[in-house]
Amino acid sequence: MNFKLLSVTQEDLTEYKNDLQDAFQKGAAAEFTDLDTEILTEKEIDKVLSKTGTVAYKAIVDGEMIGGAIVLIEEETQHNHLDFLYVKYETQIRGVGQAIWNEIEKLQPETKVWETLIPYFEKRNIHFYVNHCGFHIVEFFNPYHKDPNISEDMVGADYCFRFEKKMM
Repeated sequence: MNFKLLSVTQEDLTEYKNDLQDAFQKGAAAEFTDLDTEILTEKEIDKVLSKTGTVAYKAIVDGEMIGGAIVLIEEETQHNHLDFLYVKYETQIRGVGQAIWNEIEKLQPETKVWETLIPYFEKRNIHFYVNHCGFHIVEFFNPYHKDPNISEDMVGADYCFRFEKKMM
């Protein structure tokens, strides 16, 4: 596999956002047969991309963009956040997600802690982050213990896991 992780350019943004939304939508549709809501809106993606310290990466395999990730780098604390990591739905299970994550760790060697949130229904992602990337579940948000940083209207906001990976 000829793999590269590069910064997303302005020219990539439309395709990048569409692929990201499609991957999240199809992942949720695999769990919910009666899904009639948009899982990840362009507005939510733009909100993440507009934060100071945000870096968007695209994964290129054999010349084609087939995935990517958006991370928030907190320069002062190095307690960084993985907002989104995706692989085009039809190209999953080829090791691309693992390659993306491994490269992000290499590109951010000063990181002390990585954090991410995963909705409860994303069983494949829970497996991926715990068993392949070395994250640990450290908190479970639910209607009785809400994450103050999550919008109420976000699908899966009622029940999601907070993951951490402490770097050596």
